[in-house]
Amino acid sequence: MPTKHPDDTLPDVVLIGAGIMSATLGMLLKELDPALTIEIIERLDSAATESSDAWNNAGTGHSAFCELNYTPQRPDGSVDTSKAVKIAESFEVSRQFWAYLTQHDFVELPDSFIRPIPHMSFVWGEDNVNFLRKRFDALQECHLFREMQYSEDPRQLTDWMPLVMEGRDPNQPVAATYMPLGTDVNFGTLTRAMFHCLKEMDGVTLHFNQEVLDLDRNRDGSWEVEIKDRTTRRKRKIQTGFVFIGAGGGSLPLLLKSRIPEGRGFGGFPVSGQWLRCTNPDIIRRHHAKVYGKAAVGSPPMSVPHLDTRMIKGKQELLFGPYAGFTTKFLKKGSYFDLPFSVKLQNIRPMIAAGLHNIPLTKYLIDQVRQSPEERLGALKDYFPKARPEDWRLEVAGKRVQVIKKDEKEGGILEFGTEVVSAADGSLAALLGASPGASTAVSIMLSLLGRCFPEKLASEAWQQKLREIIPSYGQSLGDNPELCRKIRDYTSEVLDLHEEV
Repeated sequence: MPTKHPDDTLPDVVLIGAGIMSATLGMLLKELDPALTIEIIERLDSAATESSDAWNNAGTGHSAFCELNYTPQRPDGSVDTSKAVKIAESFEVSRQFWAYLTQHDFVELPDSFIRPIPHMSFVWGEDNVNFLRKRFDALQECHLFREMQYSEDPRQLTDWMPLVMEGRDPNQPVAATYMPLGTDVNFGTLTRAMFHCLKEMDGVTLHFNQEVLDLDRNRDGSWEVEIKDRTTRRKRKIQTGFVFIGAGGGSLPLLLKSRIPEGRGFGGFPVSGQWLRCTNPDIIRRHHAKVYGKAAVGSPPMSVPHLDTRMIKGKQELLFGPYAGFTTKFLKKGSYFDLPFSVKLQNIRPMIAAGLHNIPLTKYLIDQVRQSPEERLGALKDYFPKARPEDWRLEVAGKRVQVIKKDEKEGGILEFGTEVVSAADGSLAALLGASPGASTAVSIMLSLLGRCFPEKLASEAWQQKLREIIPSYGQSLGDNPELCRKIRDYTSEVLDLHEEV
């Protein structure tokens, strides 16, 4: 990372966007180097309003326990668990960071943002049952999933998820996995708690209702950031040595404005979402699990259907969805011109190529947009056969921008996941993409530190502090069963995560 601009009253670090990623990076940097000065810029009037908000985020605490899209089936019929293992390990890293925040009173009452709740996968039909059985057997080879249970017994499944089984054809082959170590995470609450802590620290300033208009690199390698106050319309410029673009769907346009070579060719494909929210307290009380199924062919990962118990503002909620749709907005409170304005000469070829290679996805999204209330209820009845329309209402969920990147063979490909794009000198980094996102934020930010602060990260001071923050730092939880057990016991105790029975 280049040195800061000569004026030492200007911030060492600028974080764009007040979501879970910026909050995580800000907390890590201030713990590693309390002398760092940080300026945080958010275009809306509060933190965690977009993708990090509880109503816009699945809140699963994505740990690959129940998400079937993380365990694809290979052409030979076997199940690839590599992505699931990586995500499960990353989530354990996040839990360690949150435990550290809780122990040091940076966040209060862990049950306000994380609670234990079983994670389940549910399928029906002979082919899907065979797949789930293979998935379970494959996952059992890794100790991260050893507590998982599997059953094809309708009586056991009724005990696990009564709403899902009531009214179902008794002759229909069904199967489910049950993971008692699952959690529900309110990333909005967690993010706001971290920003509340950050703004009280020396050297940190947090600005709301301010929007970054442009990014220009100075001759010395530092950055000039142009900002507009959305209330007064006044503009200002600040100089900094490091910029992190963690603006969710708004990251891509800012990355393109930075004009770093590493960002050339990146595009974005926005996908919107909706939930059915249960309004009947009796039904809500009877379901206590996150039940995930198989996504439709051609659908994006964020569209994996799930009947989902949530805890939001201390109240138990029940959601089903999401129902995907096409949008040209990159943010829920964005502009319909976001997509067209993101098309540049440098990325038009990858975007066209990705579109041509994903025609089934386009058709799927069009079909989703055209769904009638009856068709949405029909999808819900696959998971809750006795669902009645009067017990549910439609809610708008958040936006996700899937990454489009250059590919020598295909011209352009659509990436489902998250991607960090950074300048060669480490002076700027941007986070693109969506799921599993928030759940793996800590691992993503640790990787970013390695890219953008390599010398400091290699220092004994930073290494020692990181081992204090994340006890497993530098070790593989996926390769060390005993360490994994100790870490899980530690984080479960601190975060008050006792297994469901």
